[in-house]
Amino acid sequence: MTRITREYVKSLPKAELHMHLEGSLEPELMFKLAQRNKIRLNYANVGEVKRAYKFKDLQSFLEIYYQSAKVLCTAEDFYDLTTAYLQRCVDDGVDHVEPFFDPQTHLARGVPLEAQIEGIGNALRDAGSRWGISSGLILCILRHLPADEGMSVYEQARPMIGEFIGLGLDSSELNNPPRRFAQIFEAAKADGLKLVAHAGEEGPPSYVWEAMQTLKVQRIDHGVQALKDPRLVEHLIDLQVPLTVCPNSNIRLKVFNHMAEHPVLRMLDQGMNVTINSDDPAYFGGYLLDNFMAVDQAIGMSRREAALLARNSIAASFLDPARKAQLLAKLPLRDLRN
Repeated sequence: MTRITREYVKSLPKAELHMHLEGSLEPELMFKLAQRNKIRLNYANVGEVKRAYKFKDLQSFLEIYYQSAKVLCTAEDFYDLTTAYLQRCVDDGVDHVEPFFDPQTHLARGVPLEAQIEGIGNALRDAGSRWGISSGLILCILRHLPADEGMSVYEQARPMIGEFIGLGLDSSELNNPPRRFAQIFEAAKADGLKLVAHAGEEGPPSYVWEAMQTLKVQRIDHGVQALKDPRLVEHLIDLQVPLTVCPNSNIRLKVFNHMAEHPVLRMLDQGMNVTINSDDPAYFGGYLLDNFMAVDQAIGMSRREAALLARNSIAASFLDPARKAQLLAKLPLRDLRN
């Protein structure tokens, strides 16, 4: 097979569909915002922060993730965070993004929802003007918190519903089944929002079933545990339900021990509608291209597989049909056919 290069993957039209803006907070920006907002960090320097990024599971990561997010206080902070991520997208040749944000993380510290959405929204619009990157923001509900709190946050967000395209569900998956949040997702569906949910990262295949059947989601974020249920795999293939897979994240959080064990290419070859994404790139060792190259280094990725993954990312996006067709038309047909 013809192996990929970084330049080849960069040249492909592609979308990133699973990335938490708070998870793109690089240590250098963290210290800059801490100084701006007069916030004392638990780390003395950038090197100490990076040495703390040794996680044993999802929960150990989330403890640092939420602690670091306390430096995000103003619309300007959210603007700078989002713009820094979008600059990385330019470097990686990303054409479209549908990033997540977690309003409850910041509301708990007294940061108004309006400031969060203003900063993120302005950065996304400016990136569209400056770099031609299209986008759609997804508001996520934290599943480790009570569902009624999530509903309250959604009600707060409703007057600004034109600023985001979808509702998601994230945070600690174990013992927090999707069905707890059915009421919120029902409301969001009635409001015309797109629906996605984290399921099947650490949680069982039954959570993937619940996300689809109870929450009525259109995409599954992660979904790798679906492989433990052959009937679910068949269902996902038949309906071509998109799975936004995050290889580096899965290794850093010990979902799999080594990248050589990661099933993303096996899932693709089976006919599952998988995409590659970076999840929380500042914490997990890299952005979108880094994830492609990590898989290639461990397993080997052909040009055809990379082109299929890029195609899936565009097809699985919530882009308008015209923009979607425009990007799909740029794919290298020769590589898709090989």
